Amino acid sequence: MPRFEIEIKTIDHITTDAIGPKGQRVFYLQAIGEGQVITLIAEKFQIQSLAVGVEQFLVEVSSRFPELPEASPAYVEEHMLIQPPVDPLFRIADIGLGYSADEDKVILIIHELLPEDSDQEPAIVRLWCSRHQLRALAHWSLEIASRGRPTCPQCGQPMEDEGHFCVKKNGGHRQN
Repeated sequence: MPRFEIEIKTIDHITTDAIGPKGQRVFYLQAIGEGQVITLIAEKFQIQSLAVGVEQFLVEVSSRFPELPEASPAYVEEHMLIQPPVDPLFRIADIGLGYSADEDKVILIIHELLPEDSDQEPAIVRLWCSRHQLRALAHWSLEIASRGRPTCPQCGQPMEDEGHFCVKKNGGHRQN
């Protein structure tokens, strides 16, 4: 049995954001609905993977249900910022996506990351949102992820302002 389960059927606001200086940012996924604020800690790659996965998922939904209007990627940056309180429930282990054609809603199923030696079942959060909310979230998430340190074109690792020790170049020189 999971530690706890939370399900929000009507999401008013869903976003990702990062707080902190480049290289030390903490990423969050936040949903607000039904009088609850759910804030979860994520890794940058999870935010990026979610964005890519959402786009692929929405293409699949559109191919199965061609009569649906296309979901808009439009968002207003001021509305996408994380809302206080930033009091995370848990760190994300994984995120799954599902679709209800009857309601025309997408569900994000999020599992808690537990220590390896834990004997508990991870907590689960289920967030139901519109396809429009999800596509806007995907586009905003890519924007947030890109605001960090630049990525080395050789090895794909983040580069520091003072240079980068590139493993693909056998550390032969520092790239700026």
